[in-house]
Amino acid sequence: MPKTFKYQDSFQLENGQCLPELEIAYTTLGKLNPEGSNVIWICHALTANANPEDWWPGLFEKKTGIDLDNYFIVCANTIGSCYGSSGPQSINPKTHTIYGLDFPKLTIRDITKSLILLKEALGISEIQFMMGGSMGGMQAMEWAIQQPDDIKNLILLATNAKHSSWGIALNETQRMAIESDPTFYKNEEKAGRKGLEAARAIALLSYRNYNTYRSTQIDEPDTLDQFRASSYQNYQGKKLSDRFDAKSYWYLSKAMDSHDVGRNRGGLGQALSKIKAKTLVIGIQSDLLFPVQEQDFLDEHISNSELEIIDSPYGHDGFLIEVDIIKTLLKKHFKL
Repeated sequence: MPKTFKYQDSFQLENGQCLPELEIAYTTLGKLNPEGSNVIWICHALTANANPEDWWPGLFEKKTGIDLDNYFIVCANTIGSCYGSSGPQSINPKTHTIYGLDFPKLTIRDITKSLILLKEALGISEIQFMMGGSMGGMQAMEWAIQQPDDIKNLILLATNAKHSSWGIALNETQRMAIESDPTFYKNEEKAGRKGLEAARAIALLSYRNYNTYRSTQIDEPDTLDQFRASSYQNYQGKKLSDRFDAKSYWYLSKAMDSHDVGRNRGGLGQALSKIKAKTLVIGIQSDLLFPVQEQDFLDEHISNSELEIIDSPYGHDGFLIEVDIIKTLLKKHFKL
């Protein structure tokens, strides 16, 4: 079960708004050594939770992966989400009702700022390894820029320095689908559920690619209706709506759109030059959402970095699926 960190002071956001208090759900695995030098901090992507064993299965294995006997793993649910951290389903202490769409808009920098508060509360002075993929990579990158002395080694998977116009357009299209569901505007459980299902179906098209569907969603000859690709889209939409909140999805997708490490820092290159950690950048050759040119850019502008490109048919989802290859790369570059 996740633990909860409660921050009782006002938490100021990048846009000038404030949350009167803050809660962060987090999970720890393994044990902190006496020197405090064995911390691995994992930042999760859009709809994940605070337990990486749930959504990165196989990464933590004694013989082939990250050995929990050697490391202390921390993963926190992002604010704005619906897995225990402050978000639109939380109770507003000023009104004693759920925030709903009165919850303030967040940026990736706000999320990272909240994670740094948790790190301080846990008494962690140094992070040996910081890992994050997709939106998690955005948070990890921001942290390495905001607090460059905190992190010794940085692993960035399928992510970018600034969210692209393509990525923003895809997110906006998903939000349009959510907003077309009239229940989205109600402050009730499962509000916007059908809209979220449509949004997830749209997102899947950018998480995978043409070849993925061609190889996995094959119909019998002479099929006229009930195509496998159709049922797959519906299944994945319902699967997400059964476990996630439409308003959290709406807020966190906007947070992704805000991602720009160069904002008020003199541009992307100057911001990335602040990173001191030894960095491994991992891209997925078939990724349509975060194409490898974005990982090339990170490698070019982070001074102590190396780049690995995984040849996977799974597109952006490759950073979650190709765990064996990722484990091999981690051992190659860091002897994890």
